[in-house]
Amino acid sequence: MKAVYGSTVLAEAPREELVKIEGNWYFPPSSLTEGQFAPSDTAYHCPWKGDAQYWDVGHGDDQLADGAWSYPDLLPGAVERVGTEFAGYVAFDRRVTVEE
Repeated sequence: MKAVYGSTVLAEAPREELVKIEGNWYFPPSSLTEGQFAPSDTAYHCPWKGDAQYWDVGHGDDQLADGAWSYPDLLPGAVERVGTEFAGYVAFDRRVTVEE
């Protein structure tokens, strides 16, 4: 599967390596395209996943502020709730196309 914004591929991995949570596909860190992610200062806390890290994605005309997020340090019970480890996996804003 691929995550694409504009003409930029942000991540690509086989479907079996992704995790789907609350309607969002989470890509493993190893699938991210190098140089397409810059940390954002946006703060968010999920009551069951923990503190999110937001990322600005893409570059040039294909840049999207806060276009991706991850949970680097999961709260106790999050892995059990999902059924698999997903710390550091990255999900994307709805304006990013996730395709097979």
